[in-house]
Amino acid sequence: MLDLLNYGFQNSNLFKYMPLFDTIEYVGHDEEKVRRYRAEREGQSCIILSLNFIRNDEKILWEAVEDFIKRATSSAASSVHGSYIFDLLTIDIHKEIKTFNLAELSAVITNTAIKLAAGQVKMIKYSSAYALIQKTVDFEWGKIAFKTAVNVFKDKPDYLDLLIKQLLSGFTFSHDPVILLLNDLSQNSIFDPQNQTQQTRLKKVIADLIPQSVEFIPEVYIQDKNGARELLSGSELK
Repeated sequence: MLDLLNYGFQNSNLFKYMPLFDTIEYVGHDEEKVRRYRAEREGQSCIILSLNFIRNDEKILWEAVEDFIKRATSSAASSVHGSYIFDLLTIDIHKEIKTFNLAELSAVITNTAIKLAAGQVKMIKYSSAYALIQKTVDFEWGKIAFKTAVNVFKDKPDYLDLLIKQLLSGFTFSHDPVILLLNDLSQNSIFDPQNQTQQTRLKKVIADLIPQSVEFIPEVYIQDKNGARELLSGSELK
């Protein structure tokens, strides 16, 4: 697997507030849009479960950026040979909605894709976008399948704890430390320290996690444009 740190992934909007890691590898994502990484920190391996999300009334911004990237991959497909998967890991949508250059991204995708042999995977970084591109098979014409995972949060901010439950859906705690990372892409952040209902529900779901953990109590981070906070300790990272 690729060590994503070699491509500056620690500086992405997904990891920029997180503690420094020695390695980060991408494992994949499930049907619930939860992405899974394996990382190493201070000699200890850990599992990272992350979920990118945006509030429902801002989803039009995400849909616009998603459309830009789909068109860029479609344009690149006309210049390559073979079948590829373009998996967008993270992007700063509020930056890109203003500065996105479709032709530039298409050229970056094309120039990376044509160098790949079947089975190879490479990281693509363009502006704030980080994506993995994999060539699956060779054939005469080009096809690039676009994949991404952003959850549109349709509930009231009171129920932010439901996203933590979604992160853990189907997950079984092992002997490795676990980091749960909720990444809010919204301009108007959902986490609200003044929302008593929200905070009470979050504290309860965190307390319920402790008996399930085998050896290490999970670290649970919620991050947005204002920084990140670890919910069990209450510490803030900015």
